[in-house]
Amino acid sequence: MELRHLRCFMAVAEELHFARAAERLHIEQPPMSRAIKELEEELGVLLFVRTSRNTRLTRAGRMFMQHVSRVLTALQQARDSVKAAANGFQGQLRIALSDGITPSRFSALLARCRQDEPDIEIRLSEVRLSQQIKGLLDDTYDLGFARADEVGDGIIAEPAWSDPLMVAVPDRHPLLSYKRIPLEEVLRYPLVLGDPHACEGYVRQIDRLLRHADREPLVAERVATINLMMAMVAAGCALGLVGASQLKASRECGVIARPLAGLSPKLTTYLLRPDNEPTEILARFIECVHAVEALGSDHPNVPEEAES
Repeated sequence: MELRHLRCFMAVAEELHFARAAERLHIEQPPMSRAIKELEEELGVLLFVRTSRNTRLTRAGRMFMQHVSRVLTALQQARDSVKAAANGFQGQLRIALSDGITPSRFSALLARCRQDEPDIEIRLSEVRLSQQIKGLLDDTYDLGFARADEVGDGIIAEPAWSDPLMVAVPDRHPLLSYKRIPLEEVLRYPLVLGDPHACEGYVRQIDRLLRHADREPLVAERVATINLMMAMVAAGCALGLVGASQLKASRECGVIARPLAGLSPKLTTYLLRPDNEPTEILARFIECVHAVEALGSDHPNVPEEAES
């Protein structure tokens, strides 16, 4: 079994189309088909069922895909580690990011790590929460940041930092008569909220807040990014619920920030890591996270009357 067999298999398994898989690997389709046939003969099982209409994985193929994915990931990480060592780094941290993260705090964290640990290479991956959790459990990532703390067994979730939750309001909106907007008034208008798949942790935290209200929210749209949320708010389509620093970083014209009345809700970002003894490098990074949190650099003052 050669590496080319595994790469061809993964391409077909992900594309479920031989021609697209061949194009992805920049080879002709006949060599791709031969590689799959050789692999199936060596394993003694069928990995794909091909018809005139589609290609699908067999049960054996689905199981094999899980193992091959880990093998190729480990190979890529080995290459990255060698390159890092050749470039003078003494260690590496593989960090996964999900749900969107607070810009100012994370940039402060990276800057401090570069200053305190210049010999450590930090590799970042933006992935969905489910992929982050799986990667932490199978050693694809050393740690991660997400907005979720319900992550199952085998993973520790601890608060990293919090961001004040604000209402994003279009300019000239009736709710701007309030300096602090009651949640009941917010729910009289359509909302644009995060997509449950792309922003799972954010959605969970917003859902907890909305349970305090008697009125069901009217959700106009679910979006994957803060930028699209702010664009919809600026267009007058809906209100948004977003962290103060993210709202400030978007700088979308025509959007004004207001806090909620009688509440001081926050969006919390959690540090996720495997439930085992951290390495020395990871332990120092966690100390760095706590040090940045202690500085309070992620609680920007968003003026109530000013546009963000």
